[in-house]
Amino acid sequence: MNEDGFKKEILDFEDKCLSPYAAKNCEARREREASHPFRGPYSRDRDHILYSGSFRRYIGKTQVIYFAASFDEQLSNRSIHTLQVSQIARTIGKALKLNLDLIEAIALGHDLGHAPFGHDGGEILQEICRQRKIGVFFHNIHSLRIVDKLADACKGMNLTFQIRDGILSHDGEVNEKYLKPDRDRTETDLIDYCQKKSLGGEIQIVPATLEGCVVRMSDAISYVGQDFEDAIRIGILKKGELPEGIKRELGESNTDIINSLVTDIIINSYNRDEIIYSSNIAEKVFDLKQFNAEKIYKNPKLKAKKTKLRASFKYLFDKFLNDINRGDEDSLIFKEWIFNRGKNKGADYVNSNLPEQVVIDYIASMTDRYFDNTYIKYKK
Repeated sequence: MNEDGFKKEILDFEDKCLSPYAAKNCEARREREASHPFRGPYSRDRDHILYSGSFRRYIGKTQVIYFAASFDEQLSNRSIHTLQVSQIARTIGKALKLNLDLIEAIALGHDLGHAPFGHDGGEILQEICRQRKIGVFFHNIHSLRIVDKLADACKGMNLTFQIRDGILSHDGEVNEKYLKPDRDRTETDLIDYCQKKSLGGEIQIVPATLEGCVVRMSDAISYVGQDFEDAIRIGILKKGELPEGIKRELGESNTDIINSLVTDIIINSYNRDEIIYSSNIAEKVFDLKQFNAEKIYKNPKLKAKKTKLRASFKYLFDKFLNDINRGDEDSLIFKEWIFNRGKNKGADYVNSNLPEQVVIDYIASMTDRYFDNTYIKYKK
């Protein structure tokens, strides 16, 4: 059997095992066509993400409680969170007979654009962008920017539309009882969303595939219980503070909460073109999110650190912007960011972007430790 026949047999077999609502390998589309003798389009994209520099930097980016990460290494980081999203989503996807390669690729790539220091870091970059009038920073849009424009020496990863769409539309912060894919989505819709959202517009997006919907739900499933347990570990909360209604319906440990939510979604979504919670479970998920927001994300212990962090971000932003404007090639932003894609490509990158955007790209790429070390280097 020749290479084309071998590949067709593998992909046809995979597609025949899938639900009629699943995304098929034969439906994948990308800007520049590429093929492999035995890997399908989504598995190739998954591997491309997995071996990228942005994926490796997950391990150095805190999920929420960044000030305690240095003395408690069991606290969740982006790497742990991403792998847990992937595991949860694949468990749901397998039960629903969906495309697991597509699910895994979206899950592994969904947070590539997150800034250092959790959501506080992202919010500070938003503030800087607004002050400089260069749009608004959103991690899902920046994730797409990485895979499309920054990765592989600014060539981009050339990922399939279905994976790029899933990465962009993964945002699980909104309370949703169910998600139904928008199968009519086009490339123009992705561009329109990014432009309007970056300018501060109110615009919503849902995934184009059922697999993307699974990842979006799994994103929330992975953090609602984990953030609560992390808060207990460092003394922000006590286990007994979890409201009785949530404990009764979902359980009081991260393990129980994940099991309750995954089981409920599988039972209610089987053989349907939507991912859905039962009404009572959805209500308790929303309650738990609200509880976490009030008791953890707005906790004074967290917010007290943000003022100092904001000053550090502003200092480095101003420093590197000045370095670009002066053409200081001894600066780290040139040596470790702009020229790491080659001097000629680095020059093209700078010339085709606002200097403020180049600085945002650099800071957003940093791990927590790299950020701290860079700040210490220049501030001393």
